[in-house]
Amino acid sequence: MKQESIRQLFLSEKSGNEEEEVALQNASKQIVQTAILQAVQQVSQESQQQEKKVNSSVRLQLERGELTKKHEKK
Repeated sequence: MKQESIRQLFLSEKSGNEEEEVALQNASKQIVQTAILQAVQQVSQESQQQEKKVNSSVRLQLERGELTKKHEKK
């Protein structure tokens, strides 16, 4: 009878450990997914900001006529 109790205890602990491991794996996956999403969003924002700076610079140069002067020299 003791062996059966020990076996049941072992199986219940094993089952509990497996459930805990699955929960930890799921939590890990969620953390990684969140980190990747945040990184992608940051890169996207930085890219948009850089694009706005370039567009502003080009617009300013066009307004000043600087771009057309460069093209005329060629």
